[in-house]
Amino acid sequence: KVHGGATALQMGYTTKDEAVSVRKDMNMEEKQRIAKYAAERIEKNDFVYVDTGTTTGCLIDWICEQGAVFVTNGIVHARTLAEKGYKVFLLGGELKAATEAVVGGETMESLKRYHFTKGFFGTNGVSKRHGFTTPDPNEALVKQEAMRQTERCYVLADSQKFGMVSSVTFGGFEEATILTETEPPEGFSGSKNIRVAK
Repeated sequence: KVHGGATALQMGYTTKDEAVSVRKDMNMEEKQRIAKYAAERIEKNDFVYVDTGTTTGCLIDWICEQGAVFVTNGIVHARTLAEKGYKVFLLGGELKAATEAVVGGETMESLKRYHFTKGFFGTNGVSKRHGFTTPDPNEALVKQEAMRQTERCYVLADSQKFGMVSSVTFGGFEEATILTETEPPEGFSGSKNIRVAK
């Protein structure tokens, strides 16, 4: 029970991003399964947006479609894609140290020029009511704009993200296909936009 109403006990809430160095080894097996499944969706001639995040970082390890071109706001993501021989564009702007993401007005203006066939996004929480959420307003704006510029959006979320809510919404629950590693928890079953990695 909370002042002025009630809240669900199973809902978790996060207000800050852990550093990438802390998050990169968490739920690694689940992230790899999701990432492999996500990479299979990339086809020849796709123009792909890759959001920052540890699961989207794993995605890059599994990409094998040489005919795709990539755009990212992740410094490490851009370097890894380039080292693998892919054509990659890195968005400009302010570097946020904790998530290694480029954010800000310059990033937003860059995104408006692009039209992606597919986009792969990280999230801190997945909620039917609150949608996809992240703690940082600047990162939320970049994610939101990238989703607007993307024909087919995929959110990569391990099962622990379901029912979690963070400070800022960057997309509605039905605005993306959610790729996860196991059957979603009660309350999400029957959702037509959830795909479980095989």
